[in-house]
This record gives sequence, structure tokens and C-alpha cells, in this order.
Amino acid sequence: MDAVMGHVLRVGVLVAAALVFMGGVLYLVRHPMPTVEYRHFQGEPEEYRTVRGILQEAARLRGRGLIQLGLLVLIATPVARVVFSVYAFSRQRDWTYVAVTLIVLGILCYSLFGGHG
Repeated sequence: MDAVMGHVLRVGVLVAAALVFMGGVLYLVRHPMPTVEYRHFQGEPEEYRTVRGILQEAARLRGRGLIQLGLLVLIATPVARVVFSVYAFSRQRDWTYVAVTLIVLGILCYSLFGGHG
């Protein structure tokens, strides 16, 4: 179980790093010296504010979309580990750890999806 969890974390981090690196290279190739205006704050464009928008931009091989997708994968990696832990502990019939891990998963989901009122 520990080896599989370690593998999940390692693969998740490597995939995230590869996506961010590819996105950074594409962004720098397509935007070598952008003019930056620091006097006015400009937030992320609308297409980068949703998971669907990020996936669409990454599918179009846009640099910022790939960078954002890499960050989403990086965020999802520990969540995937917790989900796998629930599965592994339930296979071992260790119900105390299943309960604790489900509480951790609930807190993670709340902080990711429900914590912004």
C-alpha cells in the first residue's frame, strides 16, 4: 500500500511539473517580451477561472492553459492519495482509518469546493 501511494504522489508531481514546464516554454515562445502594466491590476481572464475553461485552453495547447492544468494536477495529487487511502483501508477492513480518512477527504473537498461563500 505504501509503495502504491508513493507511486501515486511521484507520478502526480512529475506530470504536474511536465505540464507546467511545457506550458511555460510555450508561453515564453509565443510571448517573448510582453508589456506589463503594473499600475492596474488585471485578474485572470474568464477562461482560466473554471476547470472546464482550463481544460479547453490546455487542449488548444495554450501556454497559460497548460500551466494552470499542471497546477490543478498538483492540487489533485494529494486528494488522489487520500481517495486511494480510503480504498486501501477499506480493503484491509481497518474501519477506524477509513473513518478518519473520510473525514480528511471531507475537509479537503470542503476547502476546495465549498469554502468560498
